[in-house]
Amino acid sequence: MTLAPYRRVLARPRARQILLLGLLLRIPIFGTGVLLTLHVVEHLGRSWKEAGLLSAMATLAIAISGPWRGRLIDRYGLRRVVAPSLFVTGAAWAVAPFVGYGMLMLLATVGGLFVIPIFTVARQGVIAAVPADERRTALSVDGVAVELAYMSGPAVAVWAGTQWGTAPTLLVVQMCAVAGGVVLWWLNPPMREEADVEAVEVPRSSWLRPRFVALCLTAAASTVVLVGSEVAVVAALREWGQETQLGLVFAAWGLGSIIGGIAYGAMSRGRSPYVLLAGLALVTAPMALAGSAFTVAALGLLAGLLCAPTITAGVEAVTRVVPTAARGEAMGWHGSCMTIGSAIGAPVAGLMIDSTGYRSAILVVALVGLLVALGGGAAALVARRERRPLELAA
Repeated sequence: MTLAPYRRVLARPRARQILLLGLLLRIPIFGTGVLLTLHVVEHLGRSWKEAGLLSAMATLAIAISGPWRGRLIDRYGLRRVVAPSLFVTGAAWAVAPFVGYGMLMLLATVGGLFVIPIFTVARQGVIAAVPADERRTALSVDGVAVELAYMSGPAVAVWAGTQWGTAPTLLVVQMCAVAGGVVLWWLNPPMREEADVEAVEVPRSSWLRPRFVALCLTAAASTVVLVGSEVAVVAALREWGQETQLGLVFAAWGLGSIIGGIAYGAMSRGRSPYVLLAGLALVTAPMALAGSAFTVAALGLLAGLLCAPTITAGVEAVTRVVPTAARGEAMGWHGSCMTIGSAIGAPVAGLMIDSTGYRSAILVVALVGLLVALGGGAAALVARRERRPLELAA
């Protein structure tokens, strides 16, 4: 594996800029989720069920926000979308850590609706900053940044919350997000390639078609597999009395994803997201056979190798089937489907854990991923065969 593609991407100042901003702005997002849960249970003295309800409302708001704000970026540009986010989220989170449960739910929902759409912005910015032949590598770097934020955000937030309390920590975390948003607004990185800056608005019906829908379902299925298996692994470690090894397991899992993402970005040719999702499901299933933290960590390292490549391949495929002028909304839908998949994966796994145990939970979410991959791959094959006679006739 050669690192030359990464040197070319990171040699581009605009690419470095948006990749770093994407990393820094995602850390508060990942940290806020677990911090809110602790805040509701420990600071407000409410139940875990109530904490889960608040988390679900905030997650739903973020999922709704993605396509809506992505479409606004396509139409009005980055600054006119980020500016309202700074005011609304800044005001909401300046108050939210210090109010009761009901008002906190309202403010967290409003904050979710107006959250800076950093996943959409980062991916659009990265795509615009590099030529087409470097797109896979750049998106792989962005995928590694997501993994790093996912690993570090909750850990830093929980540590700070236990040291100084969840309320002040929530305030600081969100104000850091606002500060990062100010930097993003000031830098105003381009969201389209220079040749497409004047691209006209295209009707949604021209791209919101079965190929794009299949990619969104694949994105949702990938997070069903990932989040569902994570919940099952936590249950397994609790059953074994090895909760203290959670850090080891998730570190191995994350390391596998980073290695897989780097390797995928260095490849000269991409792979189908349906093939990668099927592979992810198949390498996740053996985790149901684990009997100790060290075994599940080793299997998690293996499963992690296909996490980042699956997501990267899906994002790259979206850029091929959606016009540049609609990319913001499309990325918003794609990201929202990943968020919805996360919201589905946890309760599905929880239901299976309560009824038949953690092993069946892992197998069920892996089966969901495999079935979606097979269905999406079959649909893509049919579409390709239908297009071929038209291309030959032309």
